Amino acid sequence: MGTQSAAEHGEERRRVWDDAPGTVEQFGQRSPELEAHAHLPLGQRWKLKPRKAEPAAQVSGRPGPHVAPDPDWASYKLGIFICLHCSGVHRNFPEISKVKSVRLDFWDDSIVEFMSHNGNLRVKAKFEARVPAFYYIPQASDCSVLKEQWIRAKYERQEFMADGKPLSPQGNREGILWKRGRDNAQYLRRRFVLLAREGLLKYYTKEQDKSPKAVISIKDLNATFQTEKIGHPHGLQITYGRESHTRNLFLYHESGKEIVDWFNALRAARLQYLKMAFPDLPEAELVPLITRNYLKQGFMEKTGPKQREPFKKRWFSLDPQERRLLYYKNPLDAFEQGQVFLGSKEQGYEVLEELPKGVRGNRWKAGLTVVTPRRRFVLTCPSEKEQREWLECLRDVLSRPLTPLHLLGAPIESGRSNR
Repeated sequence: MGTQSAAEHGEERRRVWDDAPGTVEQFGQRSPELEAHAHLPLGQRWKLKPRKAEPAAQVSGRPGPHVAPDPDWASYKLGIFICLHCSGVHRNFPEISKVKSVRLDFWDDSIVEFMSHNGNLRVKAKFEARVPAFYYIPQASDCSVLKEQWIRAKYERQEFMADGKPLSPQGNREGILWKRGRDNAQYLRRRFVLLAREGLLKYYTKEQDKSPKAVISIKDLNATFQTEKIGHPHGLQITYGRESHTRNLFLYHESGKEIVDWFNALRAARLQYLKMAFPDLPEAELVPLITRNYLKQGFMEKTGPKQREPFKKRWFSLDPQERRLLYYKNPLDAFEQGQVFLGSKEQGYEVLEELPKGVRGNRWKAGLTVVTPRRRFVLTCPSEKEQREWLECLRDVLSRPLTPLHLLGAPIESGRSNR
């Protein structure tokens, strides 16, 4: 799970399209030019006839960009249609799922019959009968480990079936995770302890230590998979507030199941906290606030407050839920160098597609200016494409209404330096 586009934000509960709705009957009508093939067996006609799916949102009642209108792949062992991206994930688990192309592979009559008696909606009702509200359901843009563990949890371990094993309550959790050192790039074993009822996450330098190295409040915690940035397929980033700054922990575990279980345990603790903090809000409104992905990340160059200082390259992360643009010297820094709160247009915040008159970037020329009541932040992007994406994302955040979480803290702009 990495960076979201502006269109994807807020769709945290939306299904990655490994469970595209539809059945064989909903695929297509025979075209006149293929009438000559009507004498062929059903399996061969299935391969030859054109297929035009109903809009998936109409079939499932779930609108959105991740609902492909005409999936070209299917798991003929499960009886579901899937997109190209998820077909690759399914192929990794032949004991659970077997994949065919809807258009290119031959379909035996018995397989066609099996598909026609199953389909996505029916399989979903069976294998997702009781998914907990806190459980993260992957989106199309999420990392492989989230998708793999979702498929394994659903079809292999059958954790969410109505007649399956009783779900173990999410509460305390303890285990070893590999954590990146604050002042070096070395990952070392650390013992982590989650106390959900107390709303605390602790970690210890040594497994036998009695005093924790850090005690983190669930109130300020976020968790997001950052596999590319961390350089590990199971890389998880935890952030929390510490003395008006944002502290980053970069973690991983060799087991995909273990790291995803930790992620969902943290989400369960977060949902428990949100229910206590906002007792009048329905659960459906709290779920999108449990954890969030960065809307966009990447390098830009920035100058100082006087706009005469040399431009310096910095790593930027846009947190849409807390409405903050954070900047770092390096992507894996433990603390940000500064952060910019992004209020509303009515409060005097805006983003301009230009640099101030007389200001020129160092290496990069495509610029933008973030205007706040206190200061103008002048930035340059490595390309015009990056400039357009940053403008879109920043303006998207500015256009959003404030969430309940903003009631817990006043907006601030801070930094350990002016650069």
